[in-house]
Amino acid sequence: MNYRRLGESGVKLSEIGLGGWLTFNAIGQDAGAAVMDKAFEVGINFLDTADAYARGKCEEIWGQMLAKRKRSDYVLATKVYFPVGDGVNDKGLSRKHVMESCHASLKRLRTDYIDVYQCHRFDEETPVEETVRAMDDLIKQGKILYWGLSEWTAENIEKALRVCGDRYYKPASSQPRYHLLSREPEKSIFPLCVRAGIGQVTFSPLAQGVLTGKYKPDQPPPKDSRATDPKQNQFINRFLEDRTILEKVQRLEPIARDAGCSMGQLAIAWILRLPAVTSCIVGATRPEQLEHNAQASGVKLSDEIVRRIEDVIAG
Repeated sequence: MNYRRLGESGVKLSEIGLGGWLTFNAIGQDAGAAVMDKAFEVGINFLDTADAYARGKCEEIWGQMLAKRKRSDYVLATKVYFPVGDGVNDKGLSRKHVMESCHASLKRLRTDYIDVYQCHRFDEETPVEETVRAMDDLIKQGKILYWGLSEWTAENIEKALRVCGDRYYKPASSQPRYHLLSREPEKSIFPLCVRAGIGQVTFSPLAQGVLTGKYKPDQPPPKDSRATDPKQNQFINRFLEDRTILEKVQRLEPIARDAGCSMGQLAIAWILRLPAVTSCIVGATRPEQLEHNAQASGVKLSDEIVRRIEDVIAG
């Protein structure tokens, strides 16, 4: 496993991170524990979850599993924004919700501090100044070490940076959805964050499994795949309904073979080719699945391979 600095901060994250949405939202606790153990075995130190995953249940399970681990051995990230209760203030990025959610996450995760506390979405109803100051205060209180953003637009990131200036701690991370079939962050988010020293911890590198090549045009999804599981398939249908996309993905198979890796590893290595990216967050339902994806760390794609990939996707 290789490690990279989170933007211009000093903390180092594994190039492959373990995400909690799929891993612990869709499978049982015993299966999740096996995946977590495999993560540490293969050198993954970046663990990403959110309070909204099963309304806190994922954090609770992680807290139990991580209790036996040395705290300095992993970088723990969670998020705040989505509802975790039914009250009018049980959502968003108000100072009240941020503070209360942070304390609740600390309790569920059984830890004294969160390494990276992320704003799960931008809150149109809360002034950016209020959120920035809340994060700054949490850092000064030692409850979080860094703060970050998830799925924020470049415009909203710029708003936060203007508020931070030289007075408040600026975000250390940005978490966009990014893969071969969704490249919007390249246009403005990546360049802005590079200038600001913000590292990218991207998610959904395999486009819900589509980029592994398992879904064939005009064929039903494999019986044990995410597409057949109601708990996991919320975002995949838009790809499966597009025959052109599935055909393009199949044309990546010989490229992966020439690169000496699987199609999934090719898709992850394609993301990690960018210096702007610190870590690529993957989900897994089985230990062997995680081990396989983790092997994408360190895979170097030649300029020719990258060009062939780009030609297929653009075609």
